[in-house]
Amino acid sequence: MDPDKLISTEWLLVCTILVFAMQVGFCCLESGFVRAKNSVNVAMKNLVDFMVAGLLFWAAGYALMFGTSFNGWIGTTGWLHDSPNDPWDSTFLLFQLMFCGAAATIVSGAIAERIKFSAYILITIICSLVIYPVFGHWAWAGANVGTQTGWLGALGFIDFAGSTVVHSVGGWVALGTLFVIGPRIGAFSGKRGSFMGSNLPIATVGALLLWFGWFGFNGGSALTMDASVPHILINTVLGGCAGGIAALIVGYTQRERPQAADLINGTIAGLVAITANCHIVSSASAVLIGAIGGMVCIGGIALLARLRIDDAVSAVPVHLFAGIWGTLAVALFGDPAAFPFEHTRLEQLGVQLTGIAACAALALPTTWLLLSAINRIHPLRVRRDEEELGLSIAEHDAGTPLLSLISEMETHRRLGRIDRPVAIEIGSDVEPLAIQYNRVAESLAAETAKLRRTVAELTRARDEAKQANEAKSAFLANMSHELRTPLNAIIGFSEIITLELYGPIENEKYTEMADDILSSGRLLLSLVSDILDHSKIEAGMLELAEEPVDLAAMFDEVARLVVPRADANGLAILTQVSDDQPLLMADWRSIRQIMLNLVSNAIKFSEAGGAVTLEATHDHQGIAISVIDAGIGMNAADIKRALEPFVQLDNHLTKRHAGTGLGLTLVQSLAKLHGAELTIDSRLNAGTRVRIAFPATRTCQMSNKANAAA
Repeated sequence: MDPDKLISTEWLLVCTILVFAMQVGFCCLESGFVRAKNSVNVAMKNLVDFMVAGLLFWAAGYALMFGTSFNGWIGTTGWLHDSPNDPWDSTFLLFQLMFCGAAATIVSGAIAERIKFSAYILITIICSLVIYPVFGHWAWAGANVGTQTGWLGALGFIDFAGSTVVHSVGGWVALGTLFVIGPRIGAFSGKRGSFMGSNLPIATVGALLLWFGWFGFNGGSALTMDASVPHILINTVLGGCAGGIAALIVGYTQRERPQAADLINGTIAGLVAITANCHIVSSASAVLIGAIGGMVCIGGIALLARLRIDDAVSAVPVHLFAGIWGTLAVALFGDPAAFPFEHTRLEQLGVQLTGIAACAALALPTTWLLLSAINRIHPLRVRRDEEELGLSIAEHDAGTPLLSLISEMETHRRLGRIDRPVAIEIGSDVEPLAIQYNRVAESLAAETAKLRRTVAELTRARDEAKQANEAKSAFLANMSHELRTPLNAIIGFSEIITLELYGPIENEKYTEMADDILSSGRLLLSLVSDILDHSKIEAGMLELAEEPVDLAAMFDEVARLVVPRADANGLAILTQVSDDQPLLMADWRSIRQIMLNLVSNAIKFSEAGGAVTLEATHDHQGIAISVIDAGIGMNAADIKRALEPFVQLDNHLTKRHAGTGLGLTLVQSLAKLHGAELTIDSRLNAGTRVRIAFPATRTCQMSNKANAAA
């Protein structure tokens, strides 16, 4: 071997080793970006996909990609490659094997945390045996001998180190797989970033290792150690730097915080973007290409979120979207002198677009069709319970002290037993956390027991109070007849004495006493009736006898009953009922009592010279009755208290007007029994309006007056 060839071979071997380091970078990056319960599973997939891809590429992939071309579409020779006497050919095979492994590994991160281990091996087989070598033949066939034999390469397609051949192929396969398997459980139930990576420092180390390997990725693609290599490496560094900074700035403007994921993804996207063109662009152009690659990545992440496509590590925006941009940048920023066949920029752009479209047409439908068919026979996703548990344990029984602790704590949460202690693994790094958790659980258990005792005591007290209240209400309700009978007798005899039916009373003082007895008896009967009615309602012993109620007639009757008291107070009683007022389906006695209580209150608390109005209205929502006065009114704070039983708002008023404080309480209770709503609009010293709105279901036929008019 001549010295120049030997140097090139040695350089390519060094670059091959550097590219292999990218596998370590992918492993750290993806394991750090996923949740801890899946990190072992992701690491194993990163290892196994390289093994599978390496064996398949050696056995058949290299032949399909670089074997003798069949019309530029597929290679046909070189199966089970073995060339011990050709170090260059063996070195080139090894170098390309690393590229195949990289393309397959890109898929791992995107579909992480939900795919079966066995299903992932099938995806790796499809990528490394079918899609990568076939498209690689179209674009790179003959690169090992310096002659383009693939149909795409023959058109002048330029992809120096694989922005499309490696990164876009991996991105398209990942996207096709995501279409089939769908998002992780809960991926879109909350805000962006609801799934936090388990170890972002390790992910950052992974990004640095990838960057380190990229020196071999791009530098080795020159396939020789010549004067172009330093410029290629400089552009590689600049593209990564610009991509990371641009993504960090864009992410900061969106969330006002510098995000580690933005910096990591932007850096790799910048490296992907510069990969296709690093040999023919200026350093200034490399900075611009890398920066745009980082911004494309951030925009791609937002686009996938909007489309509800769940890429666990943002592999599709980083490798596919940035790869497409880098491939287009060849024509936009590359030196035209380096374009084949003396293409203009526009002509070269057309060729680059053709290559991008060809990659999409091969990779995306092939992946989707094959995996959809496989998914029908062999489901690709793990079961829901396995996904929630974590694939590290569910698929590999590879628990860690932290995962075991998290799993046990999750079990306690699911069973509602967060006061139960967890097992402590002595000497582990989570021992202090488990000890502290158990201290909290112990305190919680003690507080829970205390709370249960308190609740039990309160429940007993509530039940005892309820029983006592029911007994009281039942006693008072049953005493109705016994209390009212003697009171009615006292009132009746007092009326006889007052009216002097059996002759005049000679002593006027006795007449005054009889009037006092009559007045007090009537007041006492009113108080007893209110208390008994309230007790009946509380005891659930009041039954409604519903019938159509003519509100006009009801108002007339109530007005006749209260006119003497109104006249005595110097008040007028007014009624307002329209001719077409419908009948109200209700308990006649209850409505009569509601109106009497409201009107009596209005008379009681109104000054002479005013008026009390009884009003009935109706519309599509139902019927409403109102009592309006211009009396002393209430402020807003007192309205709620006025509805409480046995509450008098003002001691002065209580002495002046008397009463039990049950009037409004009874009105409210009777209204509720009818499904009606009571509202009070009152202003101090400006009057009160009490309105009771009955639902439309209690509207029956038109009033008798309306029927007669009809």
